[in-house]
Amino acid sequence: MKTKGYIFLSVISLGTLLIAGTIFESEEVKTKLASKINGVNFVAPMNEINAQNLNSLQRINADWIAVIPYAYTPRNESNVNFYNHHPHWWGEGIQGTIATISMAKEKGLNVMLKPQVWVIGDGWPGDFRPNSEKEWKIWENGYSEYILTYAKICDSLNVDLFCIATEYKLAVQHRPEFWIKLIKDIKKKYSGPLTYAANWDNYQKVKFWAELDFIGIDAYFPLSEEKTPSIEELTEAWKNEISEIEEFSKKYNMQVLFTEYGYRSRDFSAHTQWNKSESGDINLLAQSNAYQALYSSIWNETWMSGGFLWKWFAHDQDAGGIKDRNYTPQNKPAEEIVKTWYSKH
Repeated sequence: MKTKGYIFLSVISLGTLLIAGTIFESEEVKTKLASKINGVNFVAPMNEINAQNLNSLQRINADWIAVIPYAYTPRNESNVNFYNHHPHWWGEGIQGTIATISMAKEKGLNVMLKPQVWVIGDGWPGDFRPNSEKEWKIWENGYSEYILTYAKICDSLNVDLFCIATEYKLAVQHRPEFWIKLIKDIKKKYSGPLTYAANWDNYQKVKFWAELDFIGIDAYFPLSEEKTPSIEELTEAWKNEISEIEEFSKKYNMQVLFTEYGYRSRDFSAHTQWNKSESGDINLLAQSNAYQALYSSIWNETWMSGGFLWKWFAHDQDAGGIKDRNYTPQNKPAEEIVKTWYSKH
């Protein structure tokens, strides 16, 4: 059935995509989401892969995968362009996304579909803000088409969780009515659970959590200015964040999901790690300590549903390693920490 669904979606044109409305069994969904989500954000591969490329996830006991199709907004424009037929990278387009979801399902993995928009010249969509009502409408129409296309795919392939957007900090604050309408439109296409990936510094400003099923946070909280903070120091630093997150969870009576979390394997990895201009040597211990502190501080909390580490590559033999200073824990000491904690739930 899964294979047939993939073939069906692959050979027809997007314009004539026919979706058989999937009915999610409520008990099945409850069972999946009652246990901890031990996930990875899977890097969309440049070239076509096969199901064997997902085998490395077994090594760390991951049972969820976030599949990430990309769109882009050109510099100084508001259009949202997504890859219908000829993506720059195979995994970023529609057919690669469909294939990756199908392969993950074959492997028994649960899937979150997590579309993301790259703003050319800036990268991060958080600061994106059109300068006129006309431009806002262009963006809203383009983003709606993008997300509703993937909502249909979610429904057709029985995707387990749909993330409706990632880190649109200003757009969420300035266009609340748009998001409410978009969520209603998504629910007409997809009957499964929904979340939104809010950046760590503005999840409390999102006004539509009540319309979703999880509070999603990209959890890059700055915790320490030290090169190699200890586990104890980081655990202490987490206490203030945990208190606020827990209170927010209670406010909405809703579980929290870390839609992204992770640390570079370099100096100062628990500080402003997203700042690429910051220097720092390879520091595997800093990454390991940060992972250990996060898990020991948060993973066992009753309001915590788990999360998706950033990030995991399809070609395991070439990924990460002790000479790599970037995010993936693949083939680094931090991988053993992930494996241990993912095995507990």
